[in-house]
Amino acid sequence: MLRNICAVIVGLAGGMAVNMLIVMLSTVLYPMPEGVSFNDREGLAAYIETLPFTAFLIVMLAHLGQAFVGGWIAAIISRNAPMLVAMIVGSLSMIAGIYNLSTMPVPSWMWVEVPLYLIAAYTAAKIELGRRPVLD
Repeated sequence: MLRNICAVIVGLAGGMAVNMLIVMLSTVLYPMPEGVSFNDREGLAAYIETLPFTAFLIVMLAHLGQAFVGGWIAAIISRNAPMLVAMIVGSLSMIAGIYNLSTMPVPSWMWVEVPLYLIAAYTAAKIELGRRPVLD
């Protein structure tokens, strides 16, 4: 049980790292205006309104990358419940994603990513399970 709890924590941390790396890539491609940061709600909202479609796709990739990589890491660490820990990571990532979508002025079509968090985590766990040797 302790191993599975650690799997979720490490999976979340690894997934968040991937998320932040991809988001930082987005800010390199689409830099924030001088003086605007992620902590500046009004400046961030104004910046988001100027972003092109591709910037939102990159952010969606970051969010789903978090669920996929985090789920895969958790599944790798877990011995007896890889699907469960991956889905917990996917679910927690999805909850965070819903919070982000509801607090930031993003296009409404971005809500399509919500169920994809679970699909990404599930796919990661299936890949890990397929990679493991079959025990008789």
